[in-house]
Amino acid sequence: MTGECEPLTARRNTGRRAAAGPQKLHGFFLDRAAASPLLVCAFALGAPLAAHAQSASAPSRGTIAYTTQPGDSLYNVADRYLADPGDWTALARLNRVGTPEHLQPGHTLRLPVALLRQVSQAAGVLATSGPASRSWRNGPFLPLIEGSSLVEGDRIQTGDEGFATLELPDGTHLVILPNSLVEIGTLRQTVLTGSVDRVMNLRRGEVDSEVTHATKKDDRFQIRSPSVVAGVRGTRFRVDYADNGSTAVEVLDGAVGVDNARAAPARGVPLQASTQLVTARHGSLTPAGAAVGSPRLLLDEPTLIRAARVQSDADVYFDVKPLDGAHGYRVQIGRDAGLLDLIRDVRSDGTHVVVGPLPDGTYFVRVSAIDADGLEGMPATYAFERRRFSLSASAGAAGAHNYVFRWMAGRSASPTHYRFVLSASKDLHAPLVDRSDLPGNALTVSNLAHGVYYWTVIAEQFDHGRFYQKVGAVQSFRIEQ
Repeated sequence: MTGECEPLTARRNTGRRAAAGPQKLHGFFLDRAAASPLLVCAFALGAPLAAHAQSASAPSRGTIAYTTQPGDSLYNVADRYLADPGDWTALARLNRVGTPEHLQPGHTLRLPVALLRQVSQAAGVLATSGPASRSWRNGPFLPLIEGSSLVEGDRIQTGDEGFATLELPDGTHLVILPNSLVEIGTLRQTVLTGSVDRVMNLRRGEVDSEVTHATKKDDRFQIRSPSVVAGVRGTRFRVDYADNGSTAVEVLDGAVGVDNARAAPARGVPLQASTQLVTARHGSLTPAGAAVGSPRLLLDEPTLIRAARVQSDADVYFDVKPLDGAHGYRVQIGRDAGLLDLIRDVRSDGTHVVVGPLPDGTYFVRVSAIDADGLEGMPATYAFERRRFSLSASAGAAGAHNYVFRWMAGRSASPTHYRFVLSASKDLHAPLVDRSDLPGNALTVSNLAHGVYYWTVIAEQFDHGRFYQKVGAVQSFRIEQ
């Protein structure tokens, strides 16, 4: 088990924590803030190197072994695999080769890792929503376009309600949340070994990352802010820094080593040597200036009440079943099950969470609970359908002893039928009138006795083999003597 540790510092408070401090389900969350003395390290098992290359028996030597092929010389080996072809002289000295022009096939050469050539890679723009733009280095910002490619030096900026999702060549995803600025610092692959080096500079805001597990010992993925560096090797976790100086680490998958940044372990130190080993479904909260917090269980996945119901009201909303220990909830909306195409992010102190209006369509909602100290728990994801379906109704007198009831559903391409129910009881028990499959928008009822009456209208539609129903509010009226 090997890995790399990087110092972790701070996050700007976004209102998530009151006392301490947000798919992914996936990844980790970082923001800009003042320094916090915490180091977070994530590790994963490595895999064999590419063909004709393997790690040296002593990694501290900083070399890898290469098996020569027919026609090889120190010149063409250096030209193919070293950043500077002129470093063939370093190969000659290191391997004590006196004749650089010809090498015997099957001979083992040691190549310094520090001299290996790296090739640039590109990140693809997988999805965008809301205001999102890009620039190269300090150039002007232009609209960020789905399907475009980004390279080292590119900057991505999102505004209010703006989201952008990047995909790296190995399948790693980065969701850039609203009001953020991210710069691609390093995006390269080392020839011969195939190891990749990826550094994302978070200038402000928040990034949610789902990092593909490393396959090479020297693979590296880092998120850096002006005060934070977090390195991972495929582990899914979140990092959150609050204004009060506390730092939270929440692990969804794998394991994370957490250490004080002032005593950072050297590269390659085993995960078990960390001050705290935080495993899946656990979190760690470290107050400012205190020792690294011990791991503790995260809250379980919360449950949505009637999650599968059609969202037909003007505002999309969700009701969360109260979860023991929860002091708040977070709801995110995306167009895909993995929420890579994220479009909404809402936090609430209560169990009724209003997201706001959305166009009709199929969406996915991810919900998690937040404990008293601000640690965010495990997420649960549901699919739901959004279909705006409005219904209005009114009643009035129409001459002596006649009462007319009118209703109207919102415009729809599908035919709408109605059911009218009138009763003398508030719960509509034992209805006096119960007419179904009404194609029109009005019904007249005559000869009602004195008293109080309750009524409602139910609109029904069939669309593409599915049944939709909208129940109107129960209204009442009184007939005096």
